[in-house]
Amino acid sequence: MSGRTPWVGDLVHDEEADRRGIVTDVRGGTVWVLRPEYGVERWTSERPERLTLLTPREEMLERL
Repeated sequence: MSGRTPWVGDLVHDEEADRRGIVTDVRGGTVWVLRPEYGVERWTSERPERLTLLTPREEMLERL
């Protein structure tokens, strides 16, 4: 994957939480809000360097 910072709509692996999730919001450029691929639970990450981009939002949209 590219070396860009994950952004809203991207599917990522959160290394700290050991979970896959979709970025739903980036607050102030310092807090990434994530949700699981399926479900409604939310969690946050303040360390984007620990978020590994799995599927960019552009590819996620192609799947719809």
